[in-house]
Amino acid sequence: MEDHKTILLVEDNPQDEKLILRTLRRINLANEVFVVRDGQQALDYLFREGDFSMRQGGNPTVVMLDVNLPRVSGIEVLERLRQDERTHLLPIVMLTSSDEEQDRMRSYAGGANSFVRKPLDFAQFAETVAQLGVYWLAVNQAPGSPA
Repeated sequence: MEDHKTILLVEDNPQDEKLILRTLRRINLANEVFVVRDGQQALDYLFREGDFSMRQGGNPTVVMLDVNLPRVSGIEVLERLRQDERTHLLPIVMLTSSDEEQDRMRSYAGGANSFVRKPLDFAQFAETVAQLGVYWLAVNQAPGSPA
């Protein structure tokens, strides 16, 4: 883990990305939010492959992972992260606009730490993101973090 708390945001919707970044800046919790826009980029970032083979530093404090992503789905990313010793304890919050119960069940079965449905209302979505940021960056003690 890195000394400072970071977020990896895996989001392909530009409006959701912008709102999440704006909200996290507003509450001043994350030193850094790194954004990738599909599941393959997320895997490359976390496993230091492809465009991220020279990436320095440790893994993020938490991954906010959209369920429905291009190239590799969020569920597939989650499953791969849980199968690898380097990332199997990494906190992962699944995000979705979907009402599909199957997505929630597959996320938890795959080892997600949390599952959050994105509210349709922007103000409510911003409040949800703020609560996630406070919890995962200020309250939760991640594996490998100082007690």
